Amino acid sequence: EYIEVDYNRTRRHSALGYLSPVNFENKNVA
Repeated sequence: EYIEVDYNRTRRHSALGYLSPVNFENKNVA
């Protein structure tokens, strides 16, 4: 559930070139 919140936040950051949703998700899994 918390991943969904962080995922949405990361999507906004990805627009700024912070982290792409895919890379962010991989970091959470790792």
